[in-house]
Amino acid sequence: MNSERPALYEMFDDRFRSGRCMNGDDGLEVLYTGCRWAEGPVYVPAWRQVVWSDIPNDRMLRWDEETGAVGVFRRSAGHTNGNTLDREGRLITCEQGNRRVTRTEHDGTVTVLADRWQGKRLNSPNDAAVKSDGSIWFSDPDFGITSDYEGHRAQSEIGSNNVYRVDPGTGEVRLVADCFGAPNGLVFSADERRLFVSDTRAGFIRVFDVREDGTLSDGDVFAEAGAREAARFDNLRFDDGGRLWAAAMDDGVHCYDPDGTLIGRLNVPEAVANISWGGAKRNRLFITAETSLYSVVMGVTGTHPSGPGHRPWLDAESR
Repeated sequence: MNSERPALYEMFDDRFRSGRCMNGDDGLEVLYTGCRWAEGPVYVPAWRQVVWSDIPNDRMLRWDEETGAVGVFRRSAGHTNGNTLDREGRLITCEQGNRRVTRTEHDGTVTVLADRWQGKRLNSPNDAAVKSDGSIWFSDPDFGITSDYEGHRAQSEIGSNNVYRVDPGTGEVRLVADCFGAPNGLVFSADERRLFVSDTRAGFIRVFDVREDGTLSDGDVFAEAGAREAARFDNLRFDDGGRLWAAAMDDGVHCYDPDGTLIGRLNVPEAVANISWGGAKRNRLFITAETSLYSVVMGVTGTHPSGPGHRPWLDAESR
């Protein structure tokens, strides 16, 4: 091992060790390199592939678990950012450049789920989460309209950066949370009673209570970057122990205990944009960081992107 290279795991609290967070591979595996800025990995069990976004190159790539081959999934992709799966295993994609949220149907056609709120064009959808009732929640910062690098430079028609909900029955797009500097990653707790949202510019992760009518509480601060100046929160994922894992840009991948304590992190040689669980046991963490797609097989297991009660035939181990 190179003595100048930091260890993969860094413990700040003994719960990081006792929770098996330090079990697993000793180092990261590089699956692909050659992106300009990689984001949005999602593991698709039916395909045994990871699909992710290379935003400035305006393409989506895919890595095959069986062969290790990497190819183009979609080119001229609308400067896509975040990707996830819905309850039927369909790909939900945030298209920064096209300023919309879409769904790729099983036959390959693309359906637009949201592109406006109150008649105004969205800024640049960034990340999405699917609730068990089929509703789709997404963040809408301005990253894709501030320049032509990751989208198309334009003025915001809405004038603020918010989080929205798409009704599964009517398709109505409703604002559910505002007052963000730049909302980014979002994820539901296992019981779906709370929604966690990172705010990249503000430097913290907020947590909201989810009401039965689909509205949110005002939101509290769950975690702050604080003294860790390199940390800028991006997307979020839970493991089945209730720990929250956060892509923290130049500060690697953070791991938070359910009480909000930073208990450890993973050191990554590039700035970490997004993370996602996958593999047959969902214990393989896929990491998009600047130019590369990495993975590490861990001692903890991640939750499914479409939440509790997902359809078991979508799982690779049930095939």
